[in-house]
Amino acid sequence: MKSLLMAALLVCSTAALANSACDKPKNDFDGLYCLNKVYQQADKDLGTTYGELHNRLDADGKKMLKTGELAWMRERNGNCSYSDQRGFYVNLDCATRMTTDRLQFLQARLRECQSAGCMNSKLQ
Repeated sequence: MKSLLMAALLVCSTAALANSACDKPKNDFDGLYCLNKVYQQADKDLGTTYGELHNRLDADGKKMLKTGELAWMRERNGNCSYSDQRGFYVNLDCATRMTTDRLQFLQARLRECQSAGCMNSKLQ
């Protein structure tokens, strides 16, 4: 039991150190690692909210939601990434900002569905 408690404390301590390291990254690679963690969580939350909203919509609403999502993805990709002869580049700060903005938009539509009913006209 004592070794289990020590292992749990070690895991908690390591997690706390990892979180504090993102507060003051030591170099660009640490900063990129931390920003990627934030982006991944925002993207996960976006997918969850999209699914919840999708499940509440009628067929026309689902079609409009998908059309809007594809347009948003093209806009995000156009604003936050590019490629040239040296490679493909993504501005994670831009992608994170746009993803959290889209998440807030979808959350507002989901709240509307839950309270006043889904309004397809607001999906795009």
